[in-house]
Amino acid sequence: MDYQEICNRMIEVAREAGNFIRNERKTLTLSDVETKSPASFVTYVDKTSERMIVEALHRLIPSAGFVTEEGTAGEHGENLMWIIDPLDGTTNYIHGIYPCSVSIGMSEGGTMVAGVVYELGQDEMFYATSGGGAFLNGKAIRVAQSRHSVDTLIGTGFPYYDFERIDHYIGALKELMRTTRGLRRMGSAAVDLCYVASGRFDAFFEHALHAWDVAAGALILREAGGKVTDFNGGSNWLFGGEIIGASENYFPEFYGIVNRYLGKRLP
Repeated sequence: MDYQEICNRMIEVAREAGNFIRNERKTLTLSDVETKSPASFVTYVDKTSERMIVEALHRLIPSAGFVTEEGTAGEHGENLMWIIDPLDGTTNYIHGIYPCSVSIGMSEGGTMVAGVVYELGQDEMFYATSGGGAFLNGKAIRVAQSRHSVDTLIGTGFPYYDFERIDHYIGALKELMRTTRGLRRMGSAAVDLCYVASGRFDAFFEHALHAWDVAAGALILREAGGKVTDFNGGSNWLFGGEIIGASENYFPEFYGIVNRYLGKRLP
């Protein structure tokens, strides 16, 4: 399968959806916002964007399945699978701030092989294919080279529905506040991972995430020279609800901090 050719089409689809999302923001009102849970929202823009993406990708590979945030399509078990967030950062979007993004990933046999994240605010298209490197608007990107926390800027996200580990999470934040150049909470995990890939952040961690939040961004980060695991250093980051992403240089130190506070302890 020609992953690069597929990725090129994914870029086109993401841009088409992104243009629709950007244009609809001009007329969006609070009456268009539905509440899925106290801090989780959806609009007709999310739903329409998802339908656009699903229809276009289904035409591209009719046999592929889908994992989608808004439930437009949900076929599981196929060898090829599209993993789609039609609008990552909906809360930012409805408040008229950025970043927000379109995220499209493709897995083959359970392994991510292509990913695209289109950030609307700065018109930035991040993309990668397995073994093909990572790119931003046509230029190759690489992770930062810092090795120690004192030289790093960290991205994260705040829990908004799963507060079981909030005290441990705050413990990790306190240590990182004291030992790094600072923390940033952007509001789009897909973009956060791409910011690590492009060297803007040195690392990112978050829990209570979904596959569509991280699928494309994690591949882009790995292809840019980064490392991605769950909070215990394992591979259950796609569907396990937690992720650590960092440059290879900084990963050992950063992982040690996150794992100390948020890793699962066996009896």
